Amino acid sequence: MQPVETFVFRGTSSSWQLLPCPIFSPLFDDYIHCVPWKGLNGLNPQQLQLLVVSSVGVGLLTCYMLFKKRVAKTIPMGEGWWGRGEKQLSEDTKIYPFRVETSEAEIQDLNRRIDQTRYTEPLEDSRFHYGFNSVYLKKVVSYWRNQFDWKKQVEVLNKYPHFKTKIEGLDVHFIRVSPEQREGQRVVPLMLVHGWPGSFFEFYKILPLLTERQDDVAFEVICPSIPGYGYSEAPHKMGFNTMDAARVFLKLMERLGFTEFYLQGGDWGSLIVTNMAQMKPDCVKGLHLNMLAVTKGGAGLVISLLLGRYLPFLVGMTREDVRRLYPYFEKNVYEMLRESGYLHIQATKPDTAGCGVNDSPVGLAAYILEKFSTWTDKQNRDLEDGGLERKYSLDDLLTNVMIYWTTGSIVSSMRFYKENLKSDPQNRIDSKTGIYVPMGFAAFPQELLHCPKAWARWRFKDLRSYSYMSSGGHFAAFEEPKLLADDFVQFVRKVESKKK
Repeated sequence: MQPVETFVFRGTSSSWQLLPCPIFSPLFDDYIHCVPWKGLNGLNPQQLQLLVVSSVGVGLLTCYMLFKKRVAKTIPMGEGWWGRGEKQLSEDTKIYPFRVETSEAEIQDLNRRIDQTRYTEPLEDSRFHYGFNSVYLKKVVSYWRNQFDWKKQVEVLNKYPHFKTKIEGLDVHFIRVSPEQREGQRVVPLMLVHGWPGSFFEFYKILPLLTERQDDVAFEVICPSIPGYGYSEAPHKMGFNTMDAARVFLKLMERLGFTEFYLQGGDWGSLIVTNMAQMKPDCVKGLHLNMLAVTKGGAGLVISLLLGRYLPFLVGMTREDVRRLYPYFEKNVYEMLRESGYLHIQATKPDTAGCGVNDSPVGLAAYILEKFSTWTDKQNRDLEDGGLERKYSLDDLLTNVMIYWTTGSIVSSMRFYKENLKSDPQNRIDSKTGIYVPMGFAAFPQELLHCPKAWARWRFKDLRSYSYMSSGGHFAAFEEPKLLADDFVQFVRKVESKKK
């Protein structure tokens, strides 16, 4: 093969020189480009310059297209088996009706344990700064023991149809609420996913706002229990994380016959539904979240934090972002240190801490309800009663506690932290992959961490809706069902209108 003779252009557009150079020679500072000499004799300087510019442009475009193709837009679904023993050759795919039940023996055992509780006297004027104040705890427990009607609450739970089905070796529990479709009304499938220390019961107040609508759209809602929570069987093997839960729930939606649907979640639910959107974006019509933590941002995050307080408009922040974010270390570092002790325990030795709360109903109630106090409004720590009954009824709060108590699922729910945090979350494939489905975010003012719109765009490439909610905290559906429902519906309308 004969070597190709190559030339470089030197000079300006009005004065060009063609000089020979070896094809792999070092680059000269004032050489614009190397091109094959053959066929260039008949070109004038302007045509030669156009050729050079065009060649560079085509090269850059080619590099961009190659790079764009390498950017992952999905994560693999993978496969798993979480049942006892070896994986079965076949799995029962039928869906079975399920009812929540109780018994006198269960209630008598609960009352016996409550009666044997040992309390610790709180420090003077400590209110909720040391955790659940035992003075108020005695009042809650007295109501639980003497007035709370678990049998009645079981009927409340059974208000909606419950089901179970076997997926990857586990009995997965869910409720399915179908609307009575009105003339001219579209029915849109939706999955709602809870977090910790919540349950599917968190959504009971928002369900009628989604399924009993009088306008042109209503939702058929699926609310599963995360495996290891409530009535879903706990994994029997190590390693079950949000991506595994996402895959299980995608299989559930497929088994129910849904090929396209919306997703909504907070807390662990926000990560699970995000993973679902990453795994099967073609199935997810829209993703709506009420919790979003930014784990990556690099230099952009640093610059945003440095400029945001004083020149927010330069980094895409609003005055409301500044109010919620700053002073940054107080609200996002010291505050999280005060509120994340549970996370470190559950992410390291959940079984050790779980022994006590799985054996003592009062210990369990204090452990769970303290989160419903502080995570609803951090200022509740200054109150003797933790502000619990300002937003919730004791019946609702204790019903959620009873779901954990009667199923013995507190330890397995705590293990979910260990499985997701046993290695650096930023090194997981889902953290390195963007989300390309239409996304909506409801930013509640008392959420543990605030995420500005500009930060959300770093991961979510199709942000259709971002709302500063007027009130509410971590348990949005439980605390502010109408606000969350209204924001979700307006997000769906935006997505649907763009498709027309």
